[in-house]
Amino acid sequence: MQSQVGSVRGFTDNQIGKVAKRLFVRRGLRLSQKVLGPGATIAGPLATALRSGTVRNEEIDWIKKNFFKSELELGHCLRLPQEGPCECDLYLSCAKFVTTKDYAPRLRDRRKREIELIAEAKENGWEREVERHMCTVQRIDNLLLELDEPVED
Repeated sequence: MQSQVGSVRGFTDNQIGKVAKRLFVRRGLRLSQKVLGPGATIAGPLATALRSGTVRNEEIDWIKKNFFKSELELGHCLRLPQEGPCECDLYLSCAKFVTTKDYAPRLRDRRKREIELIAEAKENGWEREVERHMCTVQRIDNLLLELDEPVED
């Protein structure tokens, strides 16, 4: 059986699937090297453990194999299966969160959005929301500083 794309290119769906899988695996390995490779510039709670070499080899192997599955909006959550699911909306404070310079533009965009949300919360008198968004801005600022990236564009 051939898909339209496959038939135009002369490939079967099975061949396309194999090629896509190889490309997907290569992308995951390339991306994982940005976090796990020698001299990688990383930030986040797990960054210290990765730099100090206290993460076990089995954990590193799992992370390398599954790196593409760990991507979040602003970085990666490297929780292992035995640790259970991450509370993804809390990932900026997750102990397994790690990010790279590649995410700096997204971090800055998210920071701008949080500042807008602070203004909106202030207008509505939502003190707890102001506090929550200010904490997120502070966390993003700290990540950008750890990455030696400017906080603003």
